Amino acid sequence: MSPLTARLLMERGQPRTDRLGKIRCLDLSGMELLAEHLDPKLLCRLTQLQELDLSNNQLETLPASLGLSHLRILHCANNQLEDVTTLCQFPKLEELSLEGNPFLTVNDNLKVAFLLPSLRKINGKDASSTCCQVESLNRELTNRVTAHWEKFVAARDPEEKPEKVQADFVKSAVRHVRYGPESLSEFTQWRVQMISEELAASGGTRVSDADLPEKPPGVITASRPRARLAAIKRLDSSPLNLSPIKRVCASLPAQVEGSQPGLRMEPLHFLQCHSRNNSPQDLKTQLWACAFEPAWEEGDSGATSQTVATCGGEAVCVIDCQTGIVLHKYKAPGEEFFSVAWTALMVVTQAGHKKRWSVLAAAGLRGQVRLLHVRAGFCCGVIRAHKKAIATLCFSPTHETHLFTASYDKRIILWDIGVPNHDYEFRASQLFTLDSTSIPLRLCPVPSCPDAHLLAGCEGGCCCWDVRLDQPQKRRGCEVEFVFSEGSKTSTRRVDGLAFVNEDVVASKGSGLGTICLWSWSQTWLHRGSKSSVTVVVLAQLQWSHTELAYFSLSTCPDQGIVLCGDEEGSVWIYDVGHLLKQLSPPPAAPQAPTQILKWPQPGAGGQPVIRTMVNMVVANAAFTYLTALTDSNIVAIWRRC
Repeated sequence: MSPLTARLLMERGQPRTDRLGKIRCLDLSGMELLAEHLDPKLLCRLTQLQELDLSNNQLETLPASLGLSHLRILHCANNQLEDVTTLCQFPKLEELSLEGNPFLTVNDNLKVAFLLPSLRKINGKDASSTCCQVESLNRELTNRVTAHWEKFVAARDPEEKPEKVQADFVKSAVRHVRYGPESLSEFTQWRVQMISEELAASGGTRVSDADLPEKPPGVITASRPRARLAAIKRLDSSPLNLSPIKRVCASLPAQVEGSQPGLRMEPLHFLQCHSRNNSPQDLKTQLWACAFEPAWEEGDSGATSQTVATCGGEAVCVIDCQTGIVLHKYKAPGEEFFSVAWTALMVVTQAGHKKRWSVLAAAGLRGQVRLLHVRAGFCCGVIRAHKKAIATLCFSPTHETHLFTASYDKRIILWDIGVPNHDYEFRASQLFTLDSTSIPLRLCPVPSCPDAHLLAGCEGGCCCWDVRLDQPQKRRGCEVEFVFSEGSKTSTRRVDGLAFVNEDVVASKGSGLGTICLWSWSQTWLHRGSKSSVTVVVLAQLQWSHTELAYFSLSTCPDQGIVLCGDEEGSVWIYDVGHLLKQLSPPPAAPQAPTQILKWPQPGAGGQPVIRTMVNMVVANAAFTYLTALTDSNIVAIWRRC
């Protein structure tokens, strides 16, 4: 490639002009450009340039002083970029494309969101979630660096030279201040260095919120997102006040609001069984999913289970709720588990006897499904299901070997895991793939027609697919999208909670702030006709926490008519919706209050209470005798119905 010339820029610029200062849009894509070809002396003459396309070149970096102060749109896809920090020279940049740069990671997306205060879109997607995450990280890192400064200065000799104290402090902060998962350490340490340098230079004056990057106009702090492939779904700005031990004592009585007779719950066990390296100091491992083992006793319709599987960090645990004993623990170093699901398989032993196996599927960051033989306590199969992380999975209620996996690659795949052979080996096969326009977060086979339709709550809304096995298509798109308020912007918001309360009524969360929606599958489907989008028939709204955070998963107890959801304060919201299920129309005008709110009981550890945490998921067994809540702080909380 020969050097760029003014003539070439005018030929490839818009509008056509004989003056570089009048060009507003410039296409330099596919020209095999290297960084040295971008001459700042030439490009700085593009004083009115607003859009620049540098995609499909060979750029490893961008020169630091291009002088494009009015640039609003920049395309750098399919290059070899290794660093994004030079993008700070474009303070008015609103849209940025970095796809196809193999050396960039999620850490670089966070850096971009920090450096560009006006950013609205990154890689064609709304940047508000990433900006919210950066804001949360900044707040927590600033708090931690400030706290480290106070301890550091208190331990130093007052006569020591300030310059040495400041230099040593920056090194110490970078070495010791940690927050979030290892996968985000590049970004967090980058920010720790910047914050500590600013703090040291100011003589210890705390970095204020005004020093943090401004939020782009129009950006709404709607949630704290789960960073893609970074295994961090939510970050809290309020650290726990705790000297941890492995079993936390629930020494204080539960605080209960809105309780009604016959529904009394008591806190039973608080466990730290997912600790990384078995460290009692681990209060950072985030726990994401749990599921009670179904009761397989044949002929006993009232059978229920007290065994629950939990996942988070690199571990999957199986716990007896009555005793609080961890029956089994499976660890996969380097993994971060996001989801678990149970099935029972009838196998034939070498002696020819039929035996029912409880098999637990677990998946997460690595895109692999591990099939765990729970009683034997080992992994007997691994399915390399997706190239990106698996957000959730579930077994078909009618085919015990059929497993749905939903991934950040925006695909849902149905697998037949088969029945293990005498050597306890699985051989899974792929049946078909469902394509989604956004990341699927929750999966629900429709109870009245589980072999025909699969419902999914996604980042972009609620969708349904045709999952009939007799259809020839091995690749299928969304059959219908469910809209929650026709003509409203909320109709396209994420649905991060989804479960059936009975065969017809769906509970969903995320489409409206501070509420859980109950809607009718059958009535909604009846209005569908041939439309690809249909507004749901709402039966009722349930009042929930008015938080702007996302990814608190709801669950249901269909046999009991119960809906459950945790919140950002450590509380568990319980709704007995039996009376609402009988009420066909019209829907209640006001959101229905919860039947009961179990307040976080502030369990004691090391003589101090655990003041605050977030409950990511709550599940109960079929008889509603045990309730398990998973927190952001590596605590499994178990409640028992009195």
